[in-house]
Amino acid sequence: MRAFPSPGGEGEGGGPDSRASYPLPAFRAGVKNMIDFSQDYFTLFGLPPRYRFDPDRLDLAYHALQREIHPDRYAAAGETERRLALQSSARVNEAYRALKDPVGRAQYLLSMRGIDALAEKDTELPGQFLESELERREAVADAHAGRDVARLGALLEQVRSDAAALEGSLADQLDAEAWEDARSAVRELRFLSKVAGDIEAALAEVEG
Repeated sequence: MRAFPSPGGEGEGGGPDSRASYPLPAFRAGVKNMIDFSQDYFTLFGLPPRYRFDPDRLDLAYHALQREIHPDRYAAAGETERRLALQSSARVNEAYRALKDPVGRAQYLLSMRGIDALAEKDTELPGQFLESELERREAVADAHAGRDVARLGALLEQVRSDAAALEGSLADQLDAEAWEDARSAVRELRFLSKVAGDIEAALAEVEG
């Protein structure tokens, strides 16, 4: 389960609709018409290389590609075509997961600029942010111990709201090419995603 949903992108109040400029990719069956592995994830799906985009366009492009390159279509084909179909399908799935996830999308955009937002050796977070999240984790632990479904639900909504606000700031930072600010925001967003996941797990345990 996703820790928190991605907010609406372009076409849903997130900016100009890019449908005219970025048409859905089209492929025909055949070894020469598999995906271009040199393309970045955005180009693969016919999307603008921005944090904000129309999420429906991503879904449509993903399903269109998978219909054309799904390995089942090549079950009776030669070994080369079967292998390429498997590799192409895996690449499309990998790209879709990255762009669908708010953290993964920002991380990928930064990686296109040669920036590793989530390097293992670089996990520093602002002290005020950590202090606030420590208090939130304590509140989650108390609500979980007390099997307080209403409180856990309220805490989850609060985390999702904070994450949505942070995503808005992150999108602006990326558009403004404020790379260091965006890099810090990605780490905070990943932290909030983990907190949301913990709350969802606690809710599932209490309600189950």
